[in-house]
Amino acid sequence: MESIYELCLLEELERRSVSVDSQVSIPLAYKGRHLSKDFRIDVLVEREIIIEVKAVEVILPVHEAQIISYLKLADKRLGFLVNFNVALMKDGFHRFVNRF
Repeated sequence: MESIYELCLLEELERRSVSVDSQVSIPLAYKGRHLSKDFRIDVLVEREIIIEVKAVEVILPVHEAQIISYLKLADKRLGFLVNFNVALMKDGFHRFVNRF
């Protein structure tokens, strides 16, 4: 379901003339060496804001760690963890700030 929500979110942002990229690769480096695995940001808005899309019963600490890691690795300041599996959409938004 997350991929469906992601596509709909992309469509809505593009309809509003917002610059968005999806499934943006972040190379994984360990001790200065690039490894063969990449991380993937679900949505990157205006090349500055990371949006991680979820459709889960409960946001877990591992989901929060994921968005925090993406913010650090991509050197971005603001990110949102958005859970679409909620009764009220406003309850599904979680904001994260890097280097606060």
